[in-house]
Amino acid sequence: MKISWSKNVKAKRQPVVASAKSDLPFGVESDNDEAEKEERAKDPNPPGTKSNDTVESLQREGNKLAEEGEYHEALGKWEAALTLAPDNAILHEQKAQVLLEVGDAWRALTAATRATELDPLWPEAWVTLGRAQLNFGEPDSAILSFDKALAIKPDYDDAKADRETAARLVKKRGQLHTSGLSANKRRFMVGENSEKGAENEEKGEETAL
Repeated sequence: MKISWSKNVKAKRQPVVASAKSDLPFGVESDNDEAEKEERAKDPNPPGTKSNDTVESLQREGNKLAEEGEYHEALGKWEAALTLAPDNAILHEQKAQVLLEVGDAWRALTAATRATELDPLWPEAWVTLGRAQLNFGEPDSAILSFDKALAIKPDYDDAKADRETAARLVKKRGQLHTSGLSANKRRFMVGENSEKGAENEEKGEETAL
């Protein structure tokens, strides 16, 4: 089963920065503060800004390529972004979706797992992981992932629908397993009866002699 790719929109979280000078009275500035201001005035782009801009640019380019069906090209953009921001859960989740689209279930499973590790409270990441597990032939694990998504977002219709699909696969697998055991048993009985018949024939020939 193959799940089509669709971009999940996730609000960016603003980092909370604690003050490094909590012991100073409000409004008091040191000589170091003045020096830092002068340095910032000389360089309007503080450290990390350019790299963040590059990550966002690569991510946008990848999104556009994915929407246009250029999945391998999109993967290239997101892989480049991940080298700069390896802990970006959104990139890992989007990467997993596209890998599912191109039929690489194992790498999709790995990427989606990483997304849930980085952001365990993001229900969309759990759904993507569940879909990757389904494509990899692990419906039992997929059910657990969909359950986690529903625990976070109980009204998540996609998670409910995908969970039902996984449950049907588990039920079907059980039926096939039971049928297979019955068939094996019947084949064994047929073989057993054949052997007994052969033995009876041999005994009959010995008696006749």
